[in-house]
Amino acid sequence: MITKEELSKRVKKRLQDEEVLPENNLKQIFLDYVGQKFDPEDGKVTVDMIMTTMADEFPEFMLVLAEDNFSQGYKQALSDVEKYNKQRMNSLENENE
Repeated sequence: MITKEELSKRVKKRLQDEEVLPENNLKQIFLDYVGQKFDPEDGKVTVDMIMTTMADEFPEFMLVLAEDNFSQGYKQALSDVEKYNKQRMNSLENENE
């Protein structure tokens, strides 16, 4: 049986290795720039290549994304703990009745 963590790793890996297609003007700009920088043999620019370029050349942008991602994850964790505690309290109350 595959664990939640393993599934998450597989999805992340697949997305990072996925070729980015020029679906709009901004993507085309990224593809051209990153393609020139990496010059991949197969001509395919991946999400991982774009992330690496952004981290190298625009770390402020990546930092804001990382901070927001952390903040959202933290909020979700607190919400999950609160929900669990309420469910546990209800379960204990039902047992005592």
